[in-house]
Amino acid sequence: MESELRHYRTGGRDVVLDITADASDYVSELGDGLLHVFVPHATAGLAILETGAGSDDDLLAALADLLPADDRWRHRHGSPGHGRSHVMPALVPPYATVPVLSGALALGTWQSICLVDLNLDNTERDVRFSFLAG
Repeated sequence: MESELRHYRTGGRDVVLDITADASDYVSELGDGLLHVFVPHATAGLAILETGAGSDDDLLAALADLLPADDRWRHRHGSPGHGRSHVMPALVPPYATVPVLSGALALGTWQSICLVDLNLDNTERDVRFSFLAG
């Protein structure tokens, strides 16, 4: 199984970061199979959604409504509302799997692979791309 760890800087704000180009680059010479993407962090997730037309901002708004950055969370270290970041992966999982055909991601026309990060205290993220040949 092929595998590669990529590093991203998400900054000190809620973010939906499109990593589709990196995923495409990773699989470009690998043939048919499955791309598995994994975030080895307790406070980040991966989503497949449309970006650039407002859906990424809509996702952040929905997460802010569901998981407010206030003092209700029992997990309290870090910035105010940090506990919500530890709950988020139950809603936006830390993994995604995408079919790959002839070295190309078999995503729908408007689909992108995105790193979702609400953790204001950790601005560095790793994402592991793994490929299972078909």
